[in-house]
Amino acid sequence: MISLENIRTFMRAAEAGSFSAAGRHMRISPSVVSYRVQCLEEHLGCLLLTRTTRNMSLTDAGRQFYDNCVDVLAAVEAAEKSVEAVGASPRGVLRVAAPCLLGSRVVAPLIPQFRERHSETSMNLRLSDSFVDLVQESIDIAVRMSVMADSSFTLRKVAEIQRVLCASPGYLDGAPPLEKAADLLNHSCLLLRFPGSEQFRWTLSDGDETVTLPVAGPLDADNGEVLTQWALDGFGIVMKPLFEVAPLLAERRLVQVLPEACPVPVTLGLLYPSRKLLPNRAKTFINMATEAIRKYVSQQLALLGRE
Repeated sequence: MISLENIRTFMRAAEAGSFSAAGRHMRISPSVVSYRVQCLEEHLGCLLLTRTTRNMSLTDAGRQFYDNCVDVLAAVEAAEKSVEAVGASPRGVLRVAAPCLLGSRVVAPLIPQFRERHSETSMNLRLSDSFVDLVQESIDIAVRMSVMADSSFTLRKVAEIQRVLCASPGYLDGAPPLEKAADLLNHSCLLLRFPGSEQFRWTLSDGDETVTLPVAGPLDADNGEVLTQWALDGFGIVMKPLFEVAPLLAERRLVQVLPEACPVPVTLGLLYPSRKLLPNRAKTFINMATEAIRKYVSQQLALLGRE
């Protein structure tokens, strides 16, 4: 009889592009992935994946089998979730992605609390300030802070987040005049860069109009906390969510610049696949994370007298 677990493993390997990547997603070794795929191929009597030292791809038979299994596996998972949805305790693997600062300060400390209440779950946390592909990386829940576009995912909104431009007093003492948005083109701007990033264009509300500027600078990174440290060290102007730099602004270690030309706000929320039968483990974690993140943001803004 064909093994459902072998089918799952084959599909993950086909999507991930390698046995090692599939193994990381499934928390099993590449050798186990290879063995399960081989067992499936032997059962079917055909080659599903071609392997070379550099890449792996579906054969024609593999593509046909994969396409036919998508709906079958979705039906099985829906049946599993329907049982879980009627009152079973949260269980299974939950994969969560979050920005570095919120992830390390809020989401990571939340996970032991979640596991203490729901010991039959296991957690995988991915911290990155780049936009993780939820489908490619098999992410169940992503903490996302951006100008949200329409998508097939569901968004649990936490808050609208004000962003500010700020720099250290030391940088501003020797910098060119900064009186209007266009003056940023003469300054060293600290940029968050990653594949697909648009952070090298800053969109500001300048009076009654919105202006987008192709800002530049000698330093960029894919980690927002690195940019904050560079700003503290006097290397330039950084654009940050207000709650992230609230303590530094309150201590005057950073100073807000161009308060009349604020960056457009972003939405902070939890993004997850649109499913009618969301697993209990995901529902429970989303509720806990929403409350914890909202509380953290409020506490930080309170340092500036804003909540």
